[in-house]
Amino acid sequence: MTICRIHPLSDPRWNAFLETHRDASIFHTSSWLEALRRSYGYEPVVYAVTGQGGELVSGVPFCLVKSHLTGRRLVSLPFSDYCQPLVGNSDELKELLAAAKEDAKRQRCKYVEIRPLVSDESSIVAATELAKNKTALVHKLDLNRNQEDVARGFHKQCVRNIARCFRNDLVYEEGRSEDLLRKFYRLLLLTRRRHMLPPQPLSWFRNLADCLGDRLKVRVASKDGTAIASIVTLSFKDVITYKYGCSDTRFNTLQGTSLLFWRTIQDAWADGATVFDLGRSDLDNPGLIAFKDHWGAARSDLIYYRYQDAAKKDVSSAPAKDGSSKASVKAAAKRLLTLVPDPIFTALGGFLYRHAG
Repeated sequence: MTICRIHPLSDPRWNAFLETHRDASIFHTSSWLEALRRSYGYEPVVYAVTGQGGELVSGVPFCLVKSHLTGRRLVSLPFSDYCQPLVGNSDELKELLAAAKEDAKRQRCKYVEIRPLVSDESSIVAATELAKNKTALVHKLDLNRNQEDVARGFHKQCVRNIARCFRNDLVYEEGRSEDLLRKFYRLLLLTRRRHMLPPQPLSWFRNLADCLGDRLKVRVASKDGTAIASIVTLSFKDVITYKYGCSDTRFNTLQGTSLLFWRTIQDAWADGATVFDLGRSDLDNPGLIAFKDHWGAARSDLIYYRYQDAAKKDVSSAPAKDGSSKASVKAAAKRLLTLVPDPIFTALGGFLYRHAG
């Protein structure tokens, strides 16, 4: 097989290949990769197998993350819930990842990481020398059924919440205007403070809206002129994906988020979508997992794999640091995030996220 490296932002073969591949997602697209490049400076590359006519047969996209704080690494893909390798068999995956590993060694990367949505773990580990690094869950709701069948899968609490949101006279808006982005971002700052995490920079969401165009929607629920909940959804082919969500907890009883999810499902049906992808959930977030379960979405494991450069493996033999001291510092840093003013809070996110991909 012929292995090559292509630039997905300028090579038209990449988007053409995605349109015909059943496993391609919004995270594979050149638009998503361009938003990553603009926002964080990550340079994308696709390791591809080409046919006799030069057409793409298989491909795995990566971004090279360069950071003086967290080191270099080759990731498929940063800030993406998953990125299925678009290959026909394990031999193609082995050859493509071998090329990626060689480049990573030459560029002194700490590791290579892939985030497959569907994986045959034994073949991945055996063929590529990758090891399991992280496990999460992904939820998907099958919309390729009549609406009554989908609704019957909702938990009774979910049904009550949908009914309640309509009784509360909430106003629904959607689009990608600067006004909607601002409403979303105000709620995002509230949510990230609650979780004691820095926020993604506003420029990231502006770049997403600019690069993805009509494939992105900011959805906002308001009460008496005040935005109370917002989500960002992404669309590609017959899949609509829930990517970001935030809310003002003072208005939780009004069920703004339930309205936004229900309207997203209705839009998906109207647009002919067959899957509502509710996105990734970390295992230490049982509340989010239960929320997605209540919509009748099927859950599956999402496993991230890494190839750690052999030169880096000896770090495990170094003396261990005091775990309790490290935990105390981390807890203190999180508490500090809840106290700093918004300009500093957003500046921290803008600085840190480019090093975290």
